Amino acid sequence: MSVADRLVFPDPAGLPADLALAGPVEQREYLVDGEIRLWEGPMQEVASPICVETPTGPVQRVIGSFPLFGAKEALATLEAAVRAWDNGRGPWATMSVADRIAHVEGFVHRMIARRAEVVKLLMWEIAKSRADSEKEFDRTVDYVRDTIDALKDLDRTSSRFVIQQGIIGQVRRAPLGVVLCAGPYNDPLNETFTILIPALIMGNTVVFKPPRLGVLLHRPLLEAFRDSFPPGVVNTVYGSGRETMTPLMASGKVNVFAFIGTSGAADALKKAHPQPHRLRSVLGLEAKNPAIVLPDADLDLAVRECVLGSLSFNGQRCTAIKIVFVHSRVADDFLRRLSKAVAELKVGMPWEDGVAITPLPEPGKTGYLSELVREAVRLGGRVVNEGGGTVRGTFFYPAIVYPTSPESRLYREEQFGPVVPVLPFEDLEEPIRYVVESKYGQQLSIFGTDAEVIARLIDPMVNQVCRLNINSQCQRGPDAFPFTGRKDSAEGTLSVSDALRVFTIRTLVAAKDNPLNKAIITRTVRDRLSNFVSTDFIL
Repeated sequence: MSVADRLVFPDPAGLPADLALAGPVEQREYLVDGEIRLWEGPMQEVASPICVETPTGPVQRVIGSFPLFGAKEALATLEAAVRAWDNGRGPWATMSVADRIAHVEGFVHRMIARRAEVVKLLMWEIAKSRADSEKEFDRTVDYVRDTIDALKDLDRTSSRFVIQQGIIGQVRRAPLGVVLCAGPYNDPLNETFTILIPALIMGNTVVFKPPRLGVLLHRPLLEAFRDSFPPGVVNTVYGSGRETMTPLMASGKVNVFAFIGTSGAADALKKAHPQPHRLRSVLGLEAKNPAIVLPDADLDLAVRECVLGSLSFNGQRCTAIKIVFVHSRVADDFLRRLSKAVAELKVGMPWEDGVAITPLPEPGKTGYLSELVREAVRLGGRVVNEGGGTVRGTFFYPAIVYPTSPESRLYREEQFGPVVPVLPFEDLEEPIRYVVESKYGQQLSIFGTDAEVIARLIDPMVNQVCRLNINSQCQRGPDAFPFTGRKDSAEGTLSVSDALRVFTIRTLVAAKDNPLNKAIITRTVRDRLSNFVSTDFIL
């Protein structure tokens, strides 16, 4: 079967009954100040990347719509979060850790009840496979539970007093204020929650903007947010970033900017804040993660990991392998095996078992990727796998481009899609120089069997990237590991425990060690007069 024959969309009558949408999801609801309100203004249509076959070819199906806020509505939502924060005096900010944990536990129970709806919308909105959509939901639930456990551990450590140089002190972590939270479309639930949940559980109030692709899948969770948190603690904003996020930042009332997206967008939004020294930024940005295949590498292993690393969810991951350097001695063999592995990937709809390549959700993406490939070919490369770069509707069949010229955009730009640029090298200094000169510094994968060679690479490369993977693909997990980047790839560190710290600041209560102060502290603790000064041990 040719590649073109594999890029087939379903007939409208042939959709699985359990996954078919009853009709367009017209989301007019939004959450503000503890209420789910109905929007009466303009709406943005949502077109699914899953096309349907028609006599004239594949056509994208409109599956719903969501509100298009303007600056006025966005600022009104921000005011709800500001009131709930109340300069750190609000009930959520001053609540005990145990009580905040109870609220988050209530939320996760309500969230689990909406699993089927969220998974279905993940498939329809961004064409993520059913298995990966279910995994994203379940991983998010696990992340919330792990966050609760990590906070318990952190609080246990903080539940004691220290005495230094005649001063009694108790050090805990305190919230920072109002958080503007925006996640990415490729992991619209999981990555959004990796910033949203830590910000919430540590006592901040949140204005939450769902990603522009992946809005509807958050709709089933609005009631869970409303019923789990005090009024104004969680508030939602919809619309374009320029119309909503820019005025929110320009207000100066955002204390923490938590954003996963592009560095250009992040820089523009940060500049809009009138008091940048008072703004904490938590950013997950672009990456151009390389893989280096050494001449002694186990090629079967290297190919398997490079296919996973570069083409999982069509390569639409910041942690994806975005460029491969392979030693010229093994380049031909590597390319032959890589092409064979790509040809064996199943192409189809998200609900099909074992599917690996699905339609692309981003408007104009197939055209952008096609231009990258055409330019790379003009500059001396070739598409080495059969059918690579074939486009039909929102499908883009993976293209392996070799050799990729350093003059091409594909060499420099984060393609964020199913194109795999490959370059040969003779001298190991060539890929090392690429890593050093790159404006990104998230991860690197090294494939080889000589421990001495790999060890010599480790010491300098960990000063260029924040995760070095040996004979393994680039990836985010496990969530207990720090997730960050150097250069233009990140600001701040995210992981289960790191995220709790990044949304807070160390704060202490101190008193001179004398009878009066001892009596005050003793009574405060004994009678539970303060949520901050406490020796309660959370089990």
